[in-house]
Amino acid sequence: MDKGIQEKYERWLDRATMDPDLQVELANMAGNEDAITDAFYTDLKFGTAGLRGVIGAGTNRMNIYVVAEASKAMGRYVLECGTRGKSIAIAYDSRIKSKLFAETAAAVIATMGVHVYLYPELMPTPCLSFAVRYLNCSAGVVVTASHNPAIYNGYKAYGGDGCQMTSGDADKVYGFISEMDVFDDVSWRPYQDLLKEGAIELISPEVETAYIEEVKKRSVLQKDAAVDRNVSIVYTPLNGAGLKPVQRVLRECGFTNITVVKAQEEPDGHFPTCPYPNPEMLEAMALGIETCKEVQADLLLATDPDSDRTSIAVRMPSGEYRILSGNELGCLLLDFILKMRTAAGTLPERAVTVKSIVTTDLASKIAEKYGVEMRNVLTGFKYIGEQIGFLEKAGEEGRFVFGFEESCGFLSGSYVRDKDAVVASMLVAEMFVYYRSIGLGLPEKLNALGREFGFFCNKVHQYEYPGIEGQGRMAKILKRFREEVTAFGDWPVLSAIDYSQGIGGLPKADVVRFELPDDASVIIRPSGTEPKIKVYMTAAGESAAAAASKEEALLREVEQYL
Repeated sequence: MDKGIQEKYERWLDRATMDPDLQVELANMAGNEDAITDAFYTDLKFGTAGLRGVIGAGTNRMNIYVVAEASKAMGRYVLECGTRGKSIAIAYDSRIKSKLFAETAAAVIATMGVHVYLYPELMPTPCLSFAVRYLNCSAGVVVTASHNPAIYNGYKAYGGDGCQMTSGDADKVYGFISEMDVFDDVSWRPYQDLLKEGAIELISPEVETAYIEEVKKRSVLQKDAAVDRNVSIVYTPLNGAGLKPVQRVLRECGFTNITVVKAQEEPDGHFPTCPYPNPEMLEAMALGIETCKEVQADLLLATDPDSDRTSIAVRMPSGEYRILSGNELGCLLLDFILKMRTAAGTLPERAVTVKSIVTTDLASKIAEKYGVEMRNVLTGFKYIGEQIGFLEKAGEEGRFVFGFEESCGFLSGSYVRDKDAVVASMLVAEMFVYYRSIGLGLPEKLNALGREFGFFCNKVHQYEYPGIEGQGRMAKILKRFREEVTAFGDWPVLSAIDYSQGIGGLPKADVVRFELPDDASVIIRPSGTEPKIKVYMTAAGESAAAAASKEEALLREVEQYL
């Protein structure tokens, strides 16, 4: 084993004494070179996604020391670079140690003289984005690993605009971290003392109510609309933070026939019924679908642990339930919002919608139908939030209507600068009952869009490359795609777009896109939060089945390079 890694381990064994769990884990590592190496061979790097990693002891893990070090850097960022009040807002979700990490972050930052606003209970990520702006803070933090498996936790960082930090500000914070020693340079006073003194202030219920009111303003269905709001809805927060705000918004909008999935109702970071709490996956939705069958519900709504992603399933005529993909749901919501706002005369002039470059091109066709601009940005909702900020600086914030990513992230309106499962849940319920009132199910509406614009099959395939060797393997694979690919079987590459060159004014990103005939495309990118390569496939055809068949054939050709 590398001598430096052994020295790091011994130093942590001697000094990481503030969390008893870490002491036990470090002691159990003794003599296990593989475990020690994996925990200490690198540091979790603070990037535009903040921090994310497996919970545990070591520099390559999420623990109170890594959180404290990042928090000291965030405090310094507020003091030296903050453009709003010298304060920071903090939230956390239901994950293991989330509350401890949030209170540690609050104590470190408050010790530096920065005023801290902390939510007193778990809260959705969009509520943090809202609080940053509402409370005039210079930054924000939410402790969450979003939809990752239960062994993970994370630390998302936000700027004063309520948007996740983009590369420039994240680099500043990382630079501050690089100048520190996790033990010698980071200390903090007791959380309870700082709370009593007022250096840490618990966020009042008024802020959550203000957020809820802003969400309700995004309603596009008139209160007196001739629809049946008593539709049977099953909701699952997947043991996360969405339970109270999602139910509150739905009930205040007249949707009261709601059944919550009992085993997934209460916050639980172990996620006992779905160890991978990603609502895009069947495994996470399975218990909700069972509950739907028991109560004969028409609609299943699911939100991920930090309640920024939304997924749904709808009952088919056969009695089975169909899960809609993020692309399908996003296109339905986009068309519904533009349709309703056009009819009501509330669609702004020169309206703007935004999607990521890996999101279906069907969305662009829908926006074009309504004469609405569609902007394409890099993957990561922070880039959609950034576009809202650009409009705000130009005094045109009201032009933004809707933004979404294929990974089940949606936002209507500019009251927050991140994806919001609470507003998406409200809009899904409205859309569902509206189309039902005119005799349409959501799958039928999807087919109508296909007949109008063409049928698109969009799928995401993920390939894992874990461990020390993983990063090198992924780099070689991306290099091969860039240098060798001229065709995928019978699909010639019409153009290859390498976003590492900063295409179209976008920031540089390790992404390459291949444009193929007949509206087909392949996009390759490494995940920003996990040791994975993601492949985004698009194929189009005269029917859904034809498009799916083309996608499967194209994937076989692409996998030869993986």
